[in-house]
Order: sequence, then C-alpha cells, then structure tokens
Amino acid sequence: MARDEQLKRRWELLTQKLSERFADGDELDLDSVIYLVGVQELGQLHRRFKKDEKVNLMHIAICRLLEPYGYYEFDFFDDDGWPHYRLKEELPVLKAGEQSVLMKEAIVQYFLEKEYID
Repeated sequence: MARDEQLKRRWELLTQKLSERFADGDELDLDSVIYLVGVQELGQLHRRFKKDEKVNLMHIAICRLLEPYGYYEFDFFDDDGWPHYRLKEELPVLKAGEQSVLMKEAIVQYFLEKEYID
C-alpha cells in the first residue's frame, strides 16, 4: 500500500475512533485531535481548561508530536505538572497542506505507539 494511502486510511480510522469517543460521532478536525493529544500528555483528563490553557495544550501536543522528528526535546515538568519542551531545530518552512500532512503523520505515529490504532 502506498504511504499516502496508508496515512489516509489510518487517519480516517483514528478520527473515526476519537470522534465516536469524544465528540458523539461528530468528526473531529486536525486541531481537535491535537488538543486531545495535549490533554493526554498533560494527564489532567477530567478538568475544564481556560482559553489560554487550551492554547498551551495544543503547544504541548505539537512539541510532543514533533519530538521524534528532532524538532523538540522534552525539558522539564513545572510545579503544576505541565511539560515544557525546548526547540532543538527550527521547523522547515512548509505550505499549509504540507504542515497538515506532517502533523497527521506525527499524530498517526503517536497513536500507533500508544497502540490505539494499528
């Protein structure tokens, strides 16, 4: 199976499973999945977040998702339990579609590692 086809199949499977579990079947978009990764990484699953915290959750997710690609490295947990990352390498300049593909690849890999999908 071509790499693009496999990514598409896995992305559809992942969003279907997550949508059923977290959105009453309404399809989650890329940003929503990134947010869920941030909540998962923070580990504070059963609380409500303020608007600025939601932005921080998405930042945590992006750092964690791009860590295996060598762009970020985990640094420390602060006193409130929030993970912090440091930039190791500048992200390449990508077009919007290329950014989307990179993030989908990283998200699919993350959920493969967590054995949520196969």
